[in-house]
Amino acid sequence: MKAYRAAQSFFSTSRVIFVFDEVEDVFSDGGLFQPSTAQNHKGWVNRMLEENKIPTVWLSNNIGNMDPAFVRRYDVVFELITPSKAHREKILQDACGDMVDFDQLKHLARSEKLTPAVVSRAASVVRSIYQELGTTKAGKAVEHLINNTLQFQGHSIPHKNDPNQLPELYDPSYLRTDVDLAKVAEGLAHTRAGRLCLFGPSGTGKSAFGRWVAEQLNCPLLVKRSSDLLSQYVGGTEKNIARAFREAEIDQAILMIDEMDSFLNDRRTAIRSWEKTQVNEMLTQMEGFSGIFIASTNLMDGLDQAALRRFDLKIRFDYLDRNQAQRLFSRYCQQLDLGLPSKDDLHLIGQMRNLTPGDFAAVSRQHRFHPLSSCADLVHSVRAECVFKEGACISMGFA
Repeated sequence: MKAYRAAQSFFSTSRVIFVFDEVEDVFSDGGLFQPSTAQNHKGWVNRMLEENKIPTVWLSNNIGNMDPAFVRRYDVVFELITPSKAHREKILQDACGDMVDFDQLKHLARSEKLTPAVVSRAASVVRSIYQELGTTKAGKAVEHLINNTLQFQGHSIPHKNDPNQLPELYDPSYLRTDVDLAKVAEGLAHTRAGRLCLFGPSGTGKSAFGRWVAEQLNCPLLVKRSSDLLSQYVGGTEKNIARAFREAEIDQAILMIDEMDSFLNDRRTAIRSWEKTQVNEMLTQMEGFSGIFIASTNLMDGLDQAALRRFDLKIRFDYLDRNQAQRLFSRYCQQLDLGLPSKDDLHLIGQMRNLTPGDFAAVSRQHRFHPLSSCADLVHSVRAECVFKEGACISMGFA
């Protein structure tokens, strides 16, 4: 800080701008019961901020612990957030588009913590040895360096399989709901705003519906799960919730939160104060959000009553009816090259009372390494999925 003050005097007649990087080392270097360097000399620092002759750009990774008295003395304060997915794709294309293929670029851009500095450093390293690597290995090297950097920074790296991708045979007509999903999508396309609560048993297509809506509206989709938002620190979850809504607002994305029951438990049964503040923060953000917000839960009964009133539409997703089950079964028989189902096969499928689209999707994945040979095998495998459901009971046989 003394060097900065001296530089202000030395360059007072020059046309220059100062950049003071990593100022958290000065303003936020104190401990729990120990003031920071700046707080120990608060009056001197305040005068320095108010009387500086040369414009200065102050850069910090975190201003959370900065004294508000210092913050209000800055003429302009703004946050540089992590780029949106579209911007991340452009950054990758500009920095290493000639070294990574289309699929690799899309995969890397899915990382929400990807910054220009990480991409630039990885591209620079690989470009220096590009001749030795060749085109194929260069792309893998870029991906490896970026993922390693993110991982050692404590960030998760995107999986190869995109969890937000629609199931192969997704069709809203195979979802049993109490409203017309196609009309809901039409309405959302017109208003571009709405708060939906999707509830019902697991595997009934709630999360996939959110992805389908985003595809129909040609909108980016921001999916957050409890693991993305819950924090071990008091107040951390509330900050993550606010950050998620702000990110969706900036990207003009549909925000979908899975396992909403983790954040909207009934406050009347709350024991700890932070359980209430999490609900309060979620409700505040929901009310202030101007875009499309979709929440899904398997546990509707435990949600806060005030939260339920905040949703514009509550849609129940249920087990497939007989007609839906038989039509979806026939589609999967065709998809898996099992031939045409017999009347007995269709009858047996129609008798299952707790069947979901998720059961068919699970069996389809099993087929990759444990192939089915007939429609009857598909019936047997789907039935096994139903049996494994906790507390479920199904009806089978010729009724």
